[in-house]
Amino acid sequence: MLPILKQETEQCCQPKGPGKKILLILACVLIAFLIFSAGKEIGRKQGQPVVVTETNNQELGKVIGKENLPEWVKGDVNFSQFWQVWNKIQTEYVDKPVPEKQLFYGAIMGLLASLGDPYSLFMEPEVSQEFQQELKGSFEGIGAEIAVKNNQLVIVSPLVESPAEKAGLKAGDKILYIDDLDTAGLNVNEAVEKIRGPKGTPVTLTIWRDNEPKERKITITRDTIKIISASWKMEEKNGKKIAVIELSHFNEDTNSRLIKAINEILTSEAKGIILDLRGNPGGYIDQAIEVTSHWLTAGKTVVSEQFADDKKQQHLANGQAELKSYQTIVLINGGSASASEIVAGALQDHKIATVIGEQSFGKGSVQSLEDYADGSAVKLTVARWLTPNGTTIDKQGITPDVKVELTEDDFNNSKDPQLEKAMELF
Repeated sequence: MLPILKQETEQCCQPKGPGKKILLILACVLIAFLIFSAGKEIGRKQGQPVVVTETNNQELGKVIGKENLPEWVKGDVNFSQFWQVWNKIQTEYVDKPVPEKQLFYGAIMGLLASLGDPYSLFMEPEVSQEFQQELKGSFEGIGAEIAVKNNQLVIVSPLVESPAEKAGLKAGDKILYIDDLDTAGLNVNEAVEKIRGPKGTPVTLTIWRDNEPKERKITITRDTIKIISASWKMEEKNGKKIAVIELSHFNEDTNSRLIKAINEILTSEAKGIILDLRGNPGGYIDQAIEVTSHWLTAGKTVVSEQFADDKKQQHLANGQAELKSYQTIVLINGGSASASEIVAGALQDHKIATVIGEQSFGKGSVQSLEDYADGSAVKLTVARWLTPNGTTIDKQGITPDVKVELTEDDFNNSKDPQLEKAMELF
């Protein structure tokens, strides 16, 4: 789902650090920008609308190397229509002049939107900054993870003790309106921009909840959200002590927080471990690998990436597997997405853990994040995740070994049959 997702954010599984993938989309943006710069200069000199011809494309080839030009630039595609529309806006639009950056950003957004992929997005500098802040673990908003599923904006999960949770939002709630704005057609980043806001300000969400006769309005006061991505507690039943590890996100600090918890668990009297990934929307892929490596021995496959050319890249466990001797149960639900599904799928396929709960979200695509000098960023789907056994996660999710639902009555009466079932199996 950020990666609100961010998401206030749909979070994504994405590579972290300076070694980022070179994407075709970046080449396209570069080409568009070079044509934009060169073509605009031609238009200014000639005092007429810009027409990008094969000659201009050849000039572009001199700049970036003709052998590197995509076939559509060499042949069929002609940018004259683009520039005709550009000039029409600048000369005839009723509220002209329109800032060139606004048009340029809009053109890039259109490139990404044309893919029909809700996880491939262009983020303007302000949105990009908010996205990065959430991955670091802090932001201002309502504290809910959202995503687009079946063309509908939905709540993936409210964060623990967040304004969203306190106001009564639940995983699976469909967001129909943000204040008076119809959410139909909104992508995640647009929704995030509308829902987020300064601490102390209100936002009203009109939501539809399955099995309810009518929609309801929920007003939430925004606050500073500090994400605690990993924590643990000891549960006891029939004289057995079980360590329950709760991972709310896969942020930059998740594994370091988990290591502290593990050190305490190893010196405790815990006889088993429950890894609670319910409502965890995902985050960084490297954190998912590090977390899984506490159970899997080094060299075992955690997950594979499948690219457009059918090339696959395996990601291997790299830790000490200090928890492999503990009986482990993983809890998932419809709010478990992305990196959560990677961890659950790996432990399930390697028969390290029993998975209990409900079908997970099914966010099994890989986003690469590319930052630009102006502070904007492109998030592009570049691959899909496969579990160690080769099962596709995207749009399928992880199927639990033991299916246990959490009903409305359970929730309202503070019952947790999924956790109870897990405790029974020790």
